[in-house]
Amino acid sequence: MSTAEAGTPGGEENHRESSPYLELDRGTWAALASETRSPLTAEEIIRLRGLGDALSLEEVVAVYLPLSRLLSMYVEEAGRLHRRQEEFLHRRTPPRTPFVIGLAGSVAVGKSTTARVLQQMLARWPEHPNVALVTTDGFLYPNAELEKRGLLQRKGFPESYDRRALMKFVVDIKSGRDEVEAPVYSHLIYDVVPDEKVVVRSPDILILEGLNVLQPARVRADGRTGLGLSDFFDFSIFVDAAVNHVRDWYVDRFLKLRETAFRDPSSYFAKYARLTHDEAVDEARRIWDAINGPNLEQNVLPTRSRATLVLRKDADHSVRYVRLRKL
Repeated sequence: MSTAEAGTPGGEENHRESSPYLELDRGTWAALASETRSPLTAEEIIRLRGLGDALSLEEVVAVYLPLSRLLSMYVEEAGRLHRRQEEFLHRRTPPRTPFVIGLAGSVAVGKSTTARVLQQMLARWPEHPNVALVTTDGFLYPNAELEKRGLLQRKGFPESYDRRALMKFVVDIKSGRDEVEAPVYSHLIYDVVPDEKVVVRSPDILILEGLNVLQPARVRADGRTGLGLSDFFDFSIFVDAAVNHVRDWYVDRFLKLRETAFRDPSSYFAKYARLTHDEAVDEARRIWDAINGPNLEQNVLPTRSRATLVLRKDADHSVRYVRLRKL
């Protein structure tokens, strides 16, 4: 087992490149699972496999068990720092604000599966049983508004989100409000659900998952820099893979949806259910090349270096290595 410096060419001691990250290969990272008591029973881990594509039992144990323990340590240390700070300020210790984890990555890379698995595993640690998960999809502008702004074909790009509402949501969470509402998105109708909200009630941990959660703050018209979502994150994760692999996964997912969800008459994409296999492949590639691919290259990938931890996947969806920022 070995822990290499990120960016080390060939592992040669005399040619190390300086890096703020530690890079742990799969074997080194997976070995940490043997040092960690699982918060889940074997039966619960097996049920977790139903949450995502290509998620094996071995992957949950080898990758997500060490990650859930590492995150739990960060949460515990944040609690200790909170208490020390309040003592220093001679204040009666109020409840600590939620620990916020930002989780980013491309369409089809598996970030939603990662978020759901981490939510389940983190909630089993007794120190923080209340773990909320919110996706940024609900903060997309409704389709009618996107069409009005000429952005319907740029859905998922940073400008297609109500960034002010999303920022207010995160600020309210980190301000310690008892209840904070977030809008709900339906992938079936491909739109925000009118008048439907999810209520987040004082969680110990909030996982905020989305394409652009690690975007840096924008420069205002007057030249000043505002705040970015990640300014309020306590930890951030980027789910990464080679672009050609993600493109293949997107096409595969499109074909699976063509046989399932697209067959629902109420689905926004019901028209695709009538496509032949070859037509569906061509359409999925067209959508990727026109929308998701450019968004990944222009907006999502450039934020990878801002993450605290990077999960790098192989062609079979398994995590090949973990890159963790040094403390």
